[in-house]
Amino acid sequence: MPTYQYKCAQCDYRFEEFQPITDSPLDKCPRCGGPVERVISGGAGFLFKGSGFYITDNRSDSYKKAAENDKPPMVSSSSSDNKSEAKIKSETADNQKSVKKTA
Repeated sequence: MPTYQYKCAQCDYRFEEFQPITDSPLDKCPRCGGPVERVISGGAGFLFKGSGFYITDNRSDSYKKAAENDKPPMVSSSSSDNKSEAKIKSETADNQKSVKKTA
């Protein structure tokens, strides 16, 4: 059952009411008896309980290691890609060296 927030139009009293969805909205203020309207609220966050759910979303180190071991090994698409990457890294390093020498 959801908790609804209400506000009195007469005395500005704000209150919450825990009621089924099928119930009609309240119409009287419990404090002064004036008309009330339902206020839109942000609601509450989810709280998952049971094994596998973590409130802080932090996993233990043993779980992280086991998950890492379960991952399939990464396979490169081809050896030519590795050669291209090595060449680009080499050229970048050479360019950085020449920039330092001229500075």
